[in-house]
Amino acid sequence: MNFFDWLLHSQVTIGGSPVLVREIVGNVFGLASALFGMRRLVSAWPVGIIGNVLLFTVFVGGLFDTPQDKDLWGQAGRQVFFALVSLYGWYRWYQTRHGGAATGVQPKWATTRQRIELLGVGVVLYAIAYPVLKALGSWGPQWDAWILTGSILATYGMARGYVEFWLIWIAVDVVGVPLLVQAKFYPSATMYVVYGLFCVLGFVSWWRIQNRESATATPEPVTVG
Repeated sequence: MNFFDWLLHSQVTIGGSPVLVREIVGNVFGLASALFGMRRLVSAWPVGIIGNVLLFTVFVGGLFDTPQDKDLWGQAGRQVFFALVSLYGWYRWYQTRHGGAATGVQPKWATTRQRIELLGVGVVLYAIAYPVLKALGSWGPQWDAWILTGSILATYGMARGYVEFWLIWIAVDVVGVPLLVQAKFYPSATMYVVYGLFCVLGFVSWWRIQNRESATATPEPVTVG
């Protein structure tokens, strides 16, 4: 058996249920991407894309060889979106890095207008995602739609450098963990817990960086007299 055959077909047993090795490997790449993102490294994006490809094949068991009997089309769809937005984020962070910045992005708070726009986009995306996922037969479509919507907003926010994107990820994880446990995607559920912890750390890290760099960029007041 060569490496690719092993990656595509090997399974391990977790909690009495078979789990694909590629689900575990895909989540490891996802975790590495989150770590690199917290450090604002451009490599977060290509590493994440590899994980997206692997996890897409996991969540659509009707198309690929998976032991789970539940298709999560929202989970699969977000992997496609992640890969596409990752190309945008990769380019944007690369341009920033080669424009003289020390890292790939400058963390900043979204403006009030940008937050309202994100909220509006989120409502529209959920209104579209829920009936589509329900029609496709996705398991738990109302929760799957929220995970898909939140993931889209968070990934876009990360590409733009919004500090708030970490908070959106936490909200996604809160819903994602019980959904994935019930669907028996145990490695992904476990990684959601780990992601949640890293999101808290990432939020604090970016918040501090934003405050520090904003203070550095603010000119000292000039006293006249």
